[in-house]
Amino acid sequence: MTYEKVVKIIGDVLNFSIDDLTLDTHLQDDLGIDSLDVVELMMAMEDAFAIAIDDEEMKDLRTIGDIVAYLQNK
Repeated sequence: MTYEKVVKIIGDVLNFSIDDLTLDTHLQDDLGIDSLDVVELMMAMEDAFAIAIDDEEMKDLRTIGDIVAYLQNK
């Protein structure tokens, strides 16, 4: 459930096809997003999951799998 929700948010916020996204998809290397995109994406995650993501923790979220694991532990 979390994975599907994360992929949908990434697809919506960053205009990517969800068919191209996997747990191993790297946000910067594979999707080419910049720091502004990361902030926008994390804000969408915070809203969708009703949590706050610390700026320091955000730096460790490099792949979709990292985001999913982080959210499942919150």
